[in-house]
Amino acid sequence: MANDFLTGKTVLVTGSSRGLGRALVDAALDQGAQRVYAGARNPAAHPDARVVPLRLDITDVDQIELAAKAVEELDVLVNNAGAASYAEIDDREELDRMLAVNLYGPYDVSHAFRHHLTASRGTLVNVLSTTSVAAVPVLPAYSISKAAAYSFTQVLRALLAPKGVKVHAVLAGPLDTDMSQDLDIPKTAPDAVAAEILAAVAAGTEDVFPDPFAAALAAGWADAPVTLMQRAAAEMVAA
Repeated sequence: MANDFLTGKTVLVTGSSRGLGRALVDAALDQGAQRVYAGARNPAAHPDARVVPLRLDITDVDQIELAAKAVEELDVLVNNAGAASYAEIDDREELDRMLAVNLYGPYDVSHAFRHHLTASRGTLVNVLSTTSVAAVPVLPAYSISKAAAYSFTQVLRALLAPKGVKVHAVLAGPLDTDMSQDLDIPKTAPDAVAAEILAAVAAGTEDVFPDPFAAALAAGWADAPVTLMQRAAAEMVAA
């Protein structure tokens, strides 16, 4: 069922040129967003006039700062850009690359746009992975970086809550995109996942499991000991 969460809102999606990022842009438009900044290393034109292509390489701090200056106001930031790797665990350079994209990228983008979100009392969404909480050994650097990004998301959730900013983690399973094309397992279409993400965020769900694969982790998650411990730690900040 449609909701008015994004009606009249301004949204920024990173990694918007394909896959889930492109699907999130289209889903935001379908739900009434007034303006959608489509951030990408090589931004492309979009047929909808509400979409503003934005050059945004999340590993380039200078480019991030320029993007933050170009965006006058923002209600929803979706840190979607990411990368995966099958490199061996002893490949330190590949680990550094995964951390640069999957951890430091969202860190720098969130930092650059934090004043926009506090001004609007907005929403921040970090697109992560089930590997954030259940590592996949054949994706060691990716799993490590996504686990770190989930910890970062928890920290942001606690620190930004007193400022009126809601922070959500998307713990997605394999999607039918280029990133997971080599995985011989069932995958979910990006448009279905994008719609589920926005519906869950609109409903106030903090940790979102947006596909059938991820749903296996969702049962009991809201009241699991680790979730209760996260909330208790966040309450310390609020106090």
